[in-house]
Amino acid sequence: MLGSAGALVTATLIAGAVVAPSASASAQQGQDREAKGAAVAAARAAKTGIDWQDCPADWGLVKPIQCGWVSVPLDYAKPNGKQIKLAVDRIGNTGTKADRQGALVYNPGGPGGSGLRFPTRVTNKNPVWANVAKAYDFVGFDPRGVGHSAPISCEDPQEFVKAPKADPVPDSEADKLAQRKLAAEYAKGCAERTGKAMLAQMTTPNTVRDLDVIRAALGEKKLNYLGVSYGTYIGAVYGTLFPGHLRRMVVDSVVNPSREKIWYQANLDQDVAFEGRWKDWEDWVAANDAAFHLGTTRAAVQAKWLQLRATAKKNPIGGVVGPAELISFFQNAPYYDSSWVPVATVFSKYVAGDTQALVDAAAPDMSDTAGNISSENGNAVYTAVECTDAKWPTSWKKWDRDNTALNKNYPFMTWANAWLNLPCATWPVKQQTPVNVKTHKDLPQVMIVQSTRDAATPYDGAVELHQRFKGSRLITEKDAGSHGVTGLVNPCINQRVDAYLLSGKLDAADVTCTPHATPKP
Repeated sequence: MLGSAGALVTATLIAGAVVAPSASASAQQGQDREAKGAAVAAARAAKTGIDWQDCPADWGLVKPIQCGWVSVPLDYAKPNGKQIKLAVDRIGNTGTKADRQGALVYNPGGPGGSGLRFPTRVTNKNPVWANVAKAYDFVGFDPRGVGHSAPISCEDPQEFVKAPKADPVPDSEADKLAQRKLAAEYAKGCAERTGKAMLAQMTTPNTVRDLDVIRAALGEKKLNYLGVSYGTYIGAVYGTLFPGHLRRMVVDSVVNPSREKIWYQANLDQDVAFEGRWKDWEDWVAANDAAFHLGTTRAAVQAKWLQLRATAKKNPIGGVVGPAELISFFQNAPYYDSSWVPVATVFSKYVAGDTQALVDAAAPDMSDTAGNISSENGNAVYTAVECTDAKWPTSWKKWDRDNTALNKNYPFMTWANAWLNLPCATWPVKQQTPVNVKTHKDLPQVMIVQSTRDAATPYDGAVELHQRFKGSRLITEKDAGSHGVTGLVNPCINQRVDAYLLSGKLDAADVTCTPHATPKP
């Protein structure tokens, strides 16, 4: 929801014959070509700069936020070939000229998330970011394929929002076959609607190269970067490919960067973590039974959830909310603490007889079909990047065995997550080998922030990146599980993020913080 490495082709040595390069050697040549291409594109962008203007009216970004475009090569191995335009925006630092430390570039995750809302943290006067905003321009962008940046598509957006969808939890082999067929059609649709040439270039390393071109276009010698969720993987790969171009980097809620995890295993790990956080939420709902009347124990709350699922399976609520739509809505609770009260409130109202509240909250938004900024586009980018980034198992037997076993103990997300990712099993373009994330000598100290109970990016990911990036500092929010920590009010974390971004200061050792305040009904 957020495979094995390709076999090496070994050439037989015949005396006097020209030896064909091995797969790893040709991959290396490809990377060298792309590295050169990225340097060419960055030099060009540094010359061109960005022509900042008021943002287009329909982007919902008001003055003093400004918008512009940065051109990047579709394929970095051909830097003078086809170019695509990336949408960027910014708001200037709120302090004096003397306070300014350059641009802070942001990615919120996904794959498929837009960063263009980042400058609104300044216009909305978000107190958590007030100190950092004095020193930095806040810069957001739509990554390649996303939103306004050469958007891609895999399915008609009208079809994508249609509901109710089939129950993700299969009752039979026929159910599994139906889902496999949908996944294969979706993969085919990506090739047909986006084109294989674009699809093959929808990778994390290319997004990272784009980020370096944006840095150059901004006139910045070195990048200051804030990445959340999948944005941490962009940061990890950037730190590996461009260590000398990095000034400061905060990564928050970390994708495990191990090649063994990207992306098949990472998704299985999520299923386990989601179950844990779902139980945390149910415990909280039970502890607040006076407000929600959903049961005084986790078991009682879970029984009501299973009853709701069964009802929606038999007769979709309001004709549109079946088990798939329920999962889409209820997964907000294990994702974000800020959703604990709203999700519990809707659930409570439903149990008390108000079905409309649930329909309003969980039914798909039928107006969400504006191609380039629709949920269909976000889903297309998510699929394209994860499927193209890495090798995925092609054997259905493996998928079936792994997910059937997981579902026994971790049923909340397992099958829904499996179907979301299954297009990767029949992906129509060549799948890459992930970058080996590691420290290079020029890499500055990186700040890593993570909660221990995070569902979408389990805690092990932060530990793994911490080990790979020598000199990094890990700030752990213990016994908390909101996905995305730096935007929450927790002085132990907020003060450290400020100190690092404003003065480069990190603690002498890793730090464990107590959790932010638990939501109150």
